[in-house]
Amino acid sequence: SLSSCSNGCDETGIWDYPNNVTFESGTLLTSGDVYVVCHQSADAIIASECDQTFTYLSNGDDVFALTQVGSGDILDIIGAIGDDPGSGWEVAGVNNATKDHTLVRASSVSSGNTGNWEESAGDADASEWVVFDQNTWDYIGFHEYNDDFPNECIMGDANEDGDVNILDIVQIVGSIVDGEVNYNIECA
Repeated sequence: SLSSCSNGCDETGIWDYPNNVTFESGTLLTSGDVYVVCHQSADAIIASECDQTFTYLSNGDDVFALTQVGSGDILDIIGAIGDDPGSGWEVAGVNNATKDHTLVRASSVSSGNTGNWEESAGDADASEWVVFDQNTWDYIGFHEYNDDFPNECIMGDANEDGDVNILDIVQIVGSIVDGEVNYNIECA
């Protein structure tokens, strides 16, 4: 799901709007796939790639996170949980980059930032994001992925703890029973 807070979050770990965008059970994305959530009045270029509409998208200072339904665990996040940042957050050395800019994930990033926005936003030399001018829609509907930096794993190590054992089997079976994939499919 997508969870959010308006103008930062008042309380750490408490979403103003938990699970305000949910995905159909079984929705999976492979490397390079993009799931587009757009406003109902989005430009035709965006609307043509839109998978789901949502009315209350960010004006630059709203925290949005990809979260696990139920637990609320953060899989990826844009913005920091905490005080209102003003107009927006700095990304890759660009002031207020989350406002009136287009952010695209760097092609070398293979997983979410699990809540560490400061590290993900980085500075001019080290950011997981590329900042473009507003309304740069060249990447709508696809994402280039540079697999020169593949996610290395041990085959069978579904929970990625470095060992292949009964815990990996329990995780896979639990996911099948729950109907949700909560393990690294490539490693499993």
